[in-house]
Amino acid sequence: MTNNLRVIQHAWHFWFGLSLVIKVVKLSVVVACFTP
Repeated sequence: MTNNLRVIQHAWHFWFGLSLVIKVVKLSVVVACFTP
C-alpha cells in the first residue's frame, strides 16, 4: 500500500514537472514569435 502510494506520488511529480516544462517552452516560443 505504502509503496503504491509512493509510485503514484512520483508519477504526479513527474507529470507536474513535465507540464511546467511544456508551459515554459510554449511561452518562449510565443516570445520568440513576437520579438523582432
